[in-house]
Amino acid sequence: MMSKKSETVKLQQVLDAVEALRAEVNGLNQRLAALEAVTPAVPLTMRTSASAEQLSEELVLTISAAIAAYLGVKPHIRQIRLLGSASWAQHGRATIQASHALAVQHG
Repeated sequence: MMSKKSETVKLQQVLDAVEALRAEVNGLNQRLAALEAVTPAVPLTMRTSASAEQLSEELVLTISAAIAAYLGVKPHIRQIRLLGSASWAQHGRATIQASHALAVQHG
């Protein structure tokens, strides 16, 4: 059984840790506000679309060589599309969810 003094000390340590976390979050909020004030907001429609970007010949050759090394044959590349991170994240979630064996229970 803990003494009243040790409980008080532990409670004070928890309170100190919470106060330190609050101060850190406050500092991070201030830094974020400063960065948002400096960085101009760019509307989504004005951002460069992936389809508008041109790929260099070196990059296409590098991708071709990587595919050839992986498959063991020279590939015939018809199209290269740049995908945003949201597409990768969505595909990853779908893959993970598909790999789980979900038990379906019918009432």
